[in-house]
Amino acid sequence: MSEYKALKEEAFEANREIPRHNLAIYTWGNVSAFDGGKGVFAIKPSGVAYEALTPESMVVVGLDGAVVEGALKPSSDMETHRVLYAAFPGIGGITHTHAAFSTAWAQARRSVPVLGTTHADYAAGEIPCTAFMDEAAVKRDYERETGNLIVAAFAERGLDYHDVPMVLVAGHGPFTWGKSAAESVYHAVTLEEICKIALYTAALNPLSLEALPAHIMRKHWERKHGKGAYYGQR
Repeated sequence: MSEYKALKEEAFEANREIPRHNLAIYTWGNVSAFDGGKGVFAIKPSGVAYEALTPESMVVVGLDGAVVEGALKPSSDMETHRVLYAAFPGIGGITHTHAAFSTAWAQARRSVPVLGTTHADYAAGEIPCTAFMDEAAVKRDYERETGNLIVAAFAERGLDYHDVPMVLVAGHGPFTWGKSAAESVYHAVTLEEICKIALYTAALNPLSLEALPAHIMRKHWERKHGKGAYYGQR
């Protein structure tokens, strides 16, 4: 029995959530699950349809990029996942999709401002959109440089990746993360809904999009995620 059986099953179940939530069609997305103790992550194989996936088809990769276990090629976005696991300690799963509303914001190269409490419940700040990648970076290593763009976007804005577990890559699409692969998919579903609501808000009030006051934003974030959080059951 493989020592990575549980990790591969976690990645498999998370990938099956993508079509269930209409986050991607065909093979347009991937999820990985990370084991920090072993320094490896299991990720969807490249170009394999969701309905054809099995736990055994997941590919286990080390933080050095080498395939540790698996007969198939890992997702073409594997290097992006690898960069994020190295740069964002404590995350245990990453999801990438081409969901329509979040991808539309990415293609418009627009960060998503905090317009209401729905957003504030899940991201304590704007959801950043990266810059376009330059030609030299594309030629160097496109997928790895995608990860570097994400890390740079958070550093430049002074954002905490725990407080804002999601990002838009300009012209490309969304990436989300969480404590587990399942939570990263949850954040992908949440991001898509936030982007949809924000787009409708912008359509209704195109001339004056006023951000939610900071004190309300912090209240909604803290009541779910702060030290004194009281939302939900304990």
